[in-house]
Amino acid sequence: MRILFIGGTRFVGRHLVELSLARGHEVTLFHRGVSHQGLFPGIDERIGDRDGGLDALKGDHWDACIDTCGYFPRVVRASTSFLAGSVIHYTFISSISVYKEFSRPRQDETSELATTPDETVEEITNDTYGALKALCERAAEEEMPGGVLHVRAGLIVGPHDLSDRFTYWPTRVARGGEVLAPGDPKRAIQFIDVRDLGAWILSRVEVATTGVFNVTGPAAPLSMETFLESCRRVVNSDARFTWVPDDVLAAAEARAYLELPLWIPGMDDSFVCRRAIDFGLSFRPHEETIRDTLAWAATRPADHAWRAGLSPQREADILARFRA
Repeated sequence: MRILFIGGTRFVGRHLVELSLARGHEVTLFHRGVSHQGLFPGIDERIGDRDGGLDALKGDHWDACIDTCGYFPRVVRASTSFLAGSVIHYTFISSISVYKEFSRPRQDETSELATTPDETVEEITNDTYGALKALCERAAEEEMPGGVLHVRAGLIVGPHDLSDRFTYWPTRVARGGEVLAPGDPKRAIQFIDVRDLGAWILSRVEVATTGVFNVTGPAAPLSMETFLESCRRVVNSDARFTWVPDDVLAAAEARAYLELPLWIPGMDDSFVCRRAIDFGLSFRPHEETIRDTLAWAATRPADHAWRAGLSPQREADILARFRA
């Protein structure tokens, strides 16, 4: 197959390109050249900005396009409109954030979507991100009706994840000592290894699957407690977990998902992925994801600026507040 990637040099796109090349597909990368230019030597690279700079793709044809970086409906509409006659199948990487009631349990693909009073807004915030992704889905579908695979991904984790929203935990547990563990130990958490996500997406692209799919994991409910115990076991750490209740964390103004990754008060196993599983989605053991993520994290500079997680002082302050 000839596959065009919009994006493709960072995290999800990077893994998808690697897998596509390994499977013998012919790949074209269209990106701005801002990050990792030349990451894949010898590949067909087109440099340009998708917002008004799509002419680098003019006159060519591909079997499929995978859009890894669509955030604003105006821009996604322009891309799908421009490519409608050049690609047969379009994959849009969306998000489970599209749902209106993000914390409602057991949501499937038919659940109500988020909206925004101003559909022209182009500022990503906690209030607009999900609604904008939903509008991007609508724009793509309107321009290529029946030709789009909408991938509503959950928290994507694994090697090369720059967000640190998963990497913090195995790294913190490996450091040992008293570890602040957030909220209810039995609360279920959801995430998907980028390699499992990529393998599923490419398998669907290869057979031109269309429609909407929730795509997150794991296959069976996984509690925060089990996850942290797995981290301790994988890294062979002496870490001791002190479970701090939601109300104490809220009083300390701890930022859910950022300072304490995977901690989202009120959210518990919220998204049903049965449809994707029925279409072949499978998951590696979460212990493998922990181990591989930690190994990758060890290759980063010692002065890496963390984008998520508690600083040692902030953790100590919250633990002291809890004891008081």
